[in-house]
Amino acid sequence: MSEPILTAKHDATEICLLPQMANRHGVITGATGTGKTVTLQRLAEEFSRRGVPVFMADIKGDLSGVTQPGGGNAKIDARNQQLGITPAFEGFPATLWDVFGKQGHPLRGTISEMGPILLSRLLQLNETQEGVLSIAFQYADDNGLLLLDLKDLQSLMQFVGSNADELTLKYGNVSSASVGAIQRGLLQLDQQGGDLFFGEPAVKLDDFMQTISGKGVLNLLAADELINAPKLYSTFLLWLLSELFESLPEAGDLEKPKLVFFFDEAHLLFSDAPQALTEKVEQVVRLIRSKGVGVYFVTQNPADIPEKVLAQLGNRIQHALRAYTPQEQKGVKAAASSFRTNPELDTEKVITELGVGEVLISTLDEKGVPTIVERAFVVPPAGHIGPVSPEQRKDLIANSLVSGAYDTPLDRESAFELLTQKTEEKMAADAEIKAAEQAAKDAEKQARAERAAARAPDTLVESITKSVTRSASSSIGRQIGNTIVRGVLGSIFGGGSKKKSSWF
Repeated sequence: MSEPILTAKHDATEICLLPQMANRHGVITGATGTGKTVTLQRLAEEFSRRGVPVFMADIKGDLSGVTQPGGGNAKIDARNQQLGITPAFEGFPATLWDVFGKQGHPLRGTISEMGPILLSRLLQLNETQEGVLSIAFQYADDNGLLLLDLKDLQSLMQFVGSNADELTLKYGNVSSASVGAIQRGLLQLDQQGGDLFFGEPAVKLDDFMQTISGKGVLNLLAADELINAPKLYSTFLLWLLSELFESLPEAGDLEKPKLVFFFDEAHLLFSDAPQALTEKVEQVVRLIRSKGVGVYFVTQNPADIPEKVLAQLGNRIQHALRAYTPQEQKGVKAAASSFRTNPELDTEKVITELGVGEVLISTLDEKGVPTIVERAFVVPPAGHIGPVSPEQRKDLIANSLVSGAYDTPLDRESAFELLTQKTEEKMAADAEIKAAEQAAKDAEKQARAERAAARAPDTLVESITKSVTRSASSSIGRQIGNTIVRGVLGSIFGGGSKKKSSWF
């Protein structure tokens, strides 16, 4: 059985997180500046020390310091002395990731892996538009079209729009308005950096689950720029979580998790989320623990997380909350009520009095039952608090376990190329048909011209010639006729005439 994680301490009381209960999930909450990031770092280090890999977003760029030994921080030294702790400062192995490929290895996924449901969330589509997107995905599946990057989906939607009538008969209504809305959303996503995220080589989830010298590798996602596109950030993390859920086998009860996933700024996931998406998150959180994955949401207030999801989070760490407005006071009451009551502690009152690094904490015991809430100080991390230098970051990237594996984009034949070829072939066929039709029209036109020419009036010369010819012919005809008539009559009456002329 893995050694319990000393998380917080107050006087002689030590509050530990049991590794065998770590995949029952957890939540870290508190106002800005109360110490949530340091708490997150402490937990990540302790998981790593026990051989458990961790994935977490580095929102402020501060977590990269975990790779370097701590020490030299007066506040940390004072807190360790206060808690009676003799620190053993050390650094921890880490892989740096960045969707934009600037501060870490490029982290990519494919359009097909994201799927229509998450993409609809990302593009903020309504129900009708989501239906059209699903039709597009179904058509791609039926016709063997790989959807890898944004241009694949953009070309597919252009094809769907151009063949809407045909697809409507087979798959259901495809409106041009919905296609246009999807295309506009894809354009906006492209401008936010979606063209960098969607593509290949796609990340292999096994690369998140590695160890070095017995320590779990900390996967740090540089999110200081990504957070500026909150829908992309939250949907991307949910996609990773869903991929883990779909790909990992059932593991049952383990002595420690296979992977711990920290979801920082978790309120972004649930903000304006449709019911279907919230239910999806609830399902993933409920079932993924059987795959050996622990999920920890980090946000300002427990109220940011839907009740059904919050109910799945057994390990809870609450930093200070502010209560200046009625809404904030309501949030404090909700946070206090989420803990198992300690009769010696006024939880609601204490939440507003906590200092930096001081928390209310409740973890699961050996039977999976939440312990009563305790007030304590978080044990400081062993790694450096704060970002690494640019030179150190460069060295970490160059010497990581995945160095060179994702740096060069791959653009293989997919929907874009196949649909482009199909469009070009159709255009060529249409051009041949059009040329044949034009040739037929030209031939018919020529024939009509020839027939018209045959019926056209004669020129003056031709008319005179024909008139003279006709006159000559008529005169000759009359002469010949007269001669014939005279000859004939002569032959008939010639004898009588001779006879008569002899009488005179």
